[in-house]
Amino acid sequence: MKNVLIIILTLITLSASAQNSQKTSKETLLTHKYRVSFPVIIVPQLFEKSWNDRTNTQHIEFHVKRNLDNKNIVGVKFATWRLFQPMGILWWDGLLDKVDSGSEFYPGHVRESGIGISYQRMLWKGLFATVEVLPQYKTYLDEDNNKIGNGFKLYNSFHLGYHLDFGKKKRFFIEPQVHSQFWVFDTNTPEGFKQLDDKWKNYFLFEPNLYFGVNF
Repeated sequence: MKNVLIIILTLITLSASAQNSQKTSKETLLTHKYRVSFPVIIVPQLFEKSWNDRTNTQHIEFHVKRNLDNKNIVGVKFATWRLFQPMGILWWDGLLDKVDSGSEFYPGHVRESGIGISYQRMLWKGLFATVEVLPQYKTYLDEDNNKIGNGFKLYNSFHLGYHLDFGKKKRFFIEPQVHSQFWVFDTNTPEGFKQLDDKWKNYFLFEPNLYFGVNF
């Protein structure tokens, strides 16, 4: 999928340029109390030929975090996205092939939106681990974009990555990372959507990502 390739290429380029100017996480966190960030994966879709393309996830996400000290960071996560097929199709299940073929597409879309919390722990220099909990309100739409139901999901993710600061006064940062997620309490799913969801997992493993942010 082209968004994944863009993330990987961007990760390599930005990581190489940032490495030379990096300070340790301790130095940066003592200088800045807050940070705002977003996943770079949302940028390419903004330039796709149509926001309403069948496979455009209409993903918008950003994080506001506070550095409690040089090791512990807490935050609030705002996110909304639109799914066109089950999220639990793993890489080795032929995820990319199924996107191309449309064989597992929902009979419409499901919009998932929520506000959650996160905790990030600096482990060694820039290496970190993060856990995020995101309650989501779901809206189901048919193929004509008509609402057919609502539901609820508790979406959880675990991240392992590296924090790299760059720019004047280390104001900017990137965080290449890999994360895995699972979800519970997935309620009120319409039958046509449920049949597809039940075929696949309630988790997804090893998703590469890259976050860009600003310290202040």
